[in-house]
Amino acid sequence: MKTHVEFRSDSFPPYPDEENEINPGRWGKRLAEFIHDGLKALGFEVIEPGAEDWGWMVEIRNEAFPIWIGCGNIDDEDDGHLCFIEPSTPFVRKFLFKKISTEADINKIQAALDSILSSEPSISEIRWSSREEFGV
Repeated sequence: MKTHVEFRSDSFPPYPDEENEINPGRWGKRLAEFIHDGLKALGFEVIEPGAEDWGWMVEIRNEAFPIWIGCGNIDDEDDGHLCFIEPSTPFVRKFLFKKISTEADINKIQAALDSILSSEPSISEIRWSSREEFGV
C-alpha cells in the first residue's frame, strides 16, 4: 500500500512560533489544515488537526479502526513536506485474535489525498511510497 507521500510546495510555511506547539524545527499546521479542508470537501468526517511532537495529525472518523494522516516538513528542505497515512499496514488486530483488513479504507484515503495534492498548482514532485519503501 502506498501510504507515504513526499512533495514540494512553498504554500505551507510554518506559522510564527509554531515550533512552540511542537518540537523545534518541525512544522506542518498549514499543510494539516489544507488536508483537513480537502478531505472534508470530499465528504470525509475529519477532526481538527492536532499537534504532535513530530508535526500535525488529521484524524478521519472510521468505525472499524482509527485512521489518521501525519503532516510535517522534511528536514533541511524549506519547501519539502511529508504526509503519511496510519495505519500503514494491510491489517490491524482487534483484541487478541481478530484481524481487520485496512486496504480498502486506506486505499480510499490514499486516492483522496492524492487528488487533493494533485489539484493544488503549487505542489510538485509528488512521490508516493509504501511504509517499507520509505524506510519505516
